[in-house]
Amino acid sequence: MLVEALITWMQQHGLAALWAEPLAALIGLVALIGAAWLARLAARSFILKVVHRVVESTSFRWDDVFLKSGVFHRLSLFAPALVAEWLGVGVLLRDGSTASRRFSLALAVYVVVVVLLVINAFLDGTVELYNERSTTRRMPLRGVAQGAKLVAFLLGAVLITSLLLGQTPVYILSGLGALTAVLLLVFKDALLGLVAGVQISLNRMVQIGDWIEMTKYGANGPIIDVGLTMVRVQNWDNTITTVPTYALISDPVKNWRGMEESGGRRIDRAIYLDVESFRFVDDALLGRLLRIRRLQPYLEQKQREIAEWNQSGGEDLSVVANGRRLTNVGCFRAYAEAYLRAHPHIHQEMHLFVRQLAPSDKGLPLEVYAFVTDTRLAAYEAVQADIFDHLLTVVPEFDLRVFQSPSGHDVRRLAPAPEAAAASSVQQRRRPA
Repeated sequence: MLVEALITWMQQHGLAALWAEPLAALIGLVALIGAAWLARLAARSFILKVVHRVVESTSFRWDDVFLKSGVFHRLSLFAPALVAEWLGVGVLLRDGSTASRRFSLALAVYVVVVVLLVINAFLDGTVELYNERSTTRRMPLRGVAQGAKLVAFLLGAVLITSLLLGQTPVYILSGLGALTAVLLLVFKDALLGLVAGVQISLNRMVQIGDWIEMTKYGANGPIIDVGLTMVRVQNWDNTITTVPTYALISDPVKNWRGMEESGGRRIDRAIYLDVESFRFVDDALLGRLLRIRRLQPYLEQKQREIAEWNQSGGEDLSVVANGRRLTNVGCFRAYAEAYLRAHPHIHQEMHLFVRQLAPSDKGLPLEVYAFVTDTRLAAYEAVQADIFDHLLTVVPEFDLRVFQSPSGHDVRRLAPAPEAAAASSVQQRRRPA
């Protein structure tokens, strides 16, 4: 052993044993630090350069990502620990001495810290590699990775504390029971976010890129990042809203991913018709409607059905209320549905109907319910606008009117002309009392 030989040599040259051992321990520690520094220099100057060349020569992507995230760089930090362990107790330090015990303790703490750094870099590289391979919808792994980092660093802190105190980790964990309330208060958001992140990832509740809507937090847009404690949402106007991660499982969330994956975006809008314009279809109107190609099958089928009904019932058709008759609002409803059935951008495999809702003070709502095949917002709005442009414009062909509240122009049109109003005022003044 070098340390024993050094102590013997110093004693042979007249140095007292009281000073020989501490001086030998100091020299051993300096030698260990120097050897560890040389090992670190060799690992950085030679080994890491070799690793760089090997990584650049391979066609794999994962090694490039881990090299960028610092995994290999932090693995090289084990080189000083290996050299120090090899040259430590029994070689440069006397076994059982105070210096050797403190050196072993410091070395153990150093190894724990390096392991934590490697885990941190490995998790960062894993998340980056997953994000590169999943370019569209991505599971929010960053929040899970942050939670794993938190757990790893907490366990590392417990292990380092147990090493410094000379107790087992179980003893340290049992002593934390009294601090549970304080820890829960301090790390409340982190712990809730950790639990929420695990549930979100396992159940695939939301993914990066999902368009969500949370009215409570003013969030309405795609998710751009899911962290341990916060979720970032980019709104319509490109502003960023941050939402607590645990709110995704505790508060109502509308996720538009299902709509995008289904291949159809819903139209649910009503046209309000003036009830006073409703009437039965006479011969003149029927002749015009028969010229509408999409409406011809409906009219022919309805005419046969109505004729058979009235003939079998023996109704007195001279009375309008007797029997069954075509109505202009019914024909318009049938035309609207036929128009949607023939539209190239309406999904024919999903719900499609035109129905009447309960009349109100605004007239009779005629609701159009269908799904557009293009779920992109701009394309969807264009198709919806084209459909209602056509339906609203074709309403007068059925002798119907769209309900519209009176505007200022309507009020001015009903008011008497200024000349007539002035003449009427003059006549009233001339009228004898």
